[in-house]
Amino acid sequence: MLSYKDSGVDIDEGNALVDGLKPLVQSTFDANVIGGIGSFAGAYAMPSGYKQPVILGATDGVGTKLRLAIDSDILENVGIDLVAMCVNDLICNFATPIFFLDYYATGKLDKANALRVIRGIVEGCKLAQCALIGGESAEMPGMYSKKDFDLAGFAVGIAEQEDLQRQTKLKEGDVLIALPSSGLHSNGYSLVRKVLERANLTLDSLFEGLPLAQTLLTPTAIYVKTFLALKNHIKALAHITGGGIIENLPRAIPHGLGACIQKSALKTPPIFDLMRQYVDEAECFRTFNMGVGMIFIVDPKDVDLVVGKSGGYVLGYIDSGSGVKLQ
Repeated sequence: MLSYKDSGVDIDEGNALVDGLKPLVQSTFDANVIGGIGSFAGAYAMPSGYKQPVILGATDGVGTKLRLAIDSDILENVGIDLVAMCVNDLICNFATPIFFLDYYATGKLDKANALRVIRGIVEGCKLAQCALIGGESAEMPGMYSKKDFDLAGFAVGIAEQEDLQRQTKLKEGDVLIALPSSGLHSNGYSLVRKVLERANLTLDSLFEGLPLAQTLLTPTAIYVKTFLALKNHIKALAHITGGGIIENLPRAIPHGLGACIQKSALKTPPIFDLMRQYVDEAECFRTFNMGVGMIFIVDPKDVDLVVGKSGGYVLGYIDSGSGVKLQ
């Protein structure tokens, strides 16, 4: 008689993974988490102190950065990327992240490798100050080859309803504060792989004295703590992901206003100089973050305070035009 294991699904390995991740997951819990893990759904009490609370959700993945992580066997950071891509979106709507869920799918479950990934998710949740209250690990033979796997993340946050319209208060002369990225973050990696191919580089090639894989797999910065510390001094935020500054900044600016970016002010890490050797500037700016992970838009009177507490720098200003102009 056939068993599920004969088809390629090892229930015992899945159960062992759950046992191994329980203490990791519980380390992210706060006072609002109700119960533990192992139920059919995670439970989280509504935080108090809000006048008109609104629940917001965001979901994302890591894209083809996973390909490089799998090929280089550097799996510890992609979980941080997963959390970052979701919670950095949430804060752009003035939502404080409260909990996170993950989905891990693979062809053949390897408990040790799965735990390496989930440890990264746990670390990301701690950096974002949110609880990991649930997840799913799916073993699907025939859907993924060899050691391949995929990730998806789901973050939920809470905000005051009145804050959702805060960007409507933007005006000409407001200032753009760039928060430095930690590198490429989690966008444009299909193009990155083409650059490596064209440049005859491998993941083991030395770059700035280190294997290139280490630079390419630097985890995405999480800006939640900075946001929470400065939210009362921020009018709007833009998470610079796929589409770069050119496409993401307008999402934070109301109709009738535009933005001017001072290209000379940009602080781009060396990895972007490598990209520029093989990709024209316009394509770089609409694909990569160009060293800017998040943009805060603030009143001129708050610039010094926000720069001082965020580690950011002045990148440009809001004007009466439309779209984003690079000067």
